Amino acid sequence: MKTVLRVADCKLTSLKTLLKNYHLNLQVQTSLHEAIPGSYWGESEAGLIGNTVYVRTDTPIHSLLHETCHYICMDGARREALDTNAEGDYDEENGVCYLQIILSDFIPEMGKQRMMDDMDNWGYTFRLGSAKRWFDHDAEDAFNWLIHYKIINKKAQVTYKLRP
Repeated sequence: MKTVLRVADCKLTSLKTLLKNYHLNLQVQTSLHEAIPGSYWGESEAGLIGNTVYVRTDTPIHSLLHETCHYICMDGARREALDTNAEGDYDEENGVCYLQIILSDFIPEMGKQRMMDDMDNWGYTFRLGSAKRWFDHDAEDAFNWLIHYKIINKKAQVTYKLRP
């Protein structure tokens, strides 16, 4: 598997600041041998319990942002009961993927192109064969879904609002 950007490769202050905009906490575990609380997939994948995203230094940034975006995109009732499984339907999952690409620009070490490359390298699958082709040519439904819930505006700028 190709290398992806990980928490250890980024400044924690930029990660924490981004999450704080959404009333999320970032909890970094120091031991690489401990399971990550709230991780649905296990291994180095980020975990989500309540309003806290759990990571280790070996957690991929795409995983941290994916779980963050699930929190942002889920409705308030699911957010209240959140423990490990973010659930969500097809439209929400597409919104999550689109939003994580947008939010990657707020992490200086990442950016959109690196995020899309990392998503492809990790094994995300899209109808057009790559995250970039999906984002550029096939994600209008995800874009509109995010606008509908006022998570982004029509210029694809984040609003820092959670889905109600």
